[in-house]
Amino acid sequence: MPPLAGIRVLDFSTLLPGPLATLLLAEAGAEVIKIERPGAGDEMRSYVPKFGTDSVNFALLNRGKRSIALDLKAQDAVARLTPLLKGADVIVEQFRPGVMDRLGLGYESLSSLNPRIIYCSITGYGQSGARALTAAHDLNYIAEAGMLALSAGADGAPVLPPALVADIGGGTYPAVLNILLALRSREESGRGCKLDVAMADNLFTYMYWALGDGLAADRWPQPGKALVTGGSPRYQIYRTRDDCFIAAAPLEEKFWQNFCDAIGLASELRDDARDPAATREAVARRIGMKTAAEWEAVFAGKDLCCCLVKTVQEALANPHFAARGVFGPRLTAGGRAIPALPMPISPEFRTLRGEAGYPALGADNELLDKKTA
Repeated sequence: MPPLAGIRVLDFSTLLPGPLATLLLAEAGAEVIKIERPGAGDEMRSYVPKFGTDSVNFALLNRGKRSIALDLKAQDAVARLTPLLKGADVIVEQFRPGVMDRLGLGYESLSSLNPRIIYCSITGYGQSGARALTAAHDLNYIAEAGMLALSAGADGAPVLPPALVADIGGGTYPAVLNILLALRSREESGRGCKLDVAMADNLFTYMYWALGDGLAADRWPQPGKALVTGGSPRYQIYRTRDDCFIAAAPLEEKFWQNFCDAIGLASELRDDARDPAATREAVARRIGMKTAAEWEAVFAGKDLCCCLVKTVQEALANPHFAARGVFGPRLTAGGRAIPALPMPISPEFRTLRGEAGYPALGADNELLDKKTA
């Protein structure tokens, strides 16, 4: 029995944080019903490239779900949704604070209708506070939380991150964690609750070391100077002779000595605490003497925490990930199949293990016509 079998989720969210959260719930057995705008649906449907009739982004994030097209501003919208709301376990919404209340779908209204409802609101800055209604995106959240200032390029300017850390790490994962905790709590209390998930708030967890250094020792980290932000030769990206890159992370002494042996670093430069910049420059010169393939051969079988920087395409072809079944489940549409979005859920808890598609807009509108749900 899937762990979330019998759990019904009504998903009012769009784009990334909420849909990815409900995808995780769907993968664990929950029935997820998306509530979308008639005509256009989730804005993500319009993105490119296409996979089937909609964007591949939408397809990846909404595999195995159901879809209802409904104008939430219509006078009868709440009445038509009421049977589903009475039978729902979880609500996920991503509007600005106050929007769902104005639609008659706020927590107070729904909890009076269904006291067991778990109501999860995902926003950038939370349901309260001076910035609660401020429009922003992932880059803004990591900028205001101090995270962006910890990264720096060669010119000292902050570097755009390669992943949407706030959306996923600050929004999706905390939402799922708290929904699961709320479901467990409901088993004891019989009542649901409201969850206020603020993406910007949840970024501080990722900067534990920066907070610790600053608050305990008044050593506030600077970009390019802290241990894992470019200040150490033991945690660096080095360029090879053929303009590829080595990700070197031999932080511990045993790994560092193995690394120094492998690249032939002079003994007087191995004490990197004495002159980190000189050691870093010396390591860079050594790495620049060989091609990526030559270094890969040198590092093979050695315990030194180093690897080549791979492209996404190369990572997909890595036999390690294939052997672990990371790309085993399939997403289907229009007679095509591609690997589904990998999920951080143990295989024994997953329900969408084989092939599954994504819902056409309004494909499940018959659910609105049922008197009970």
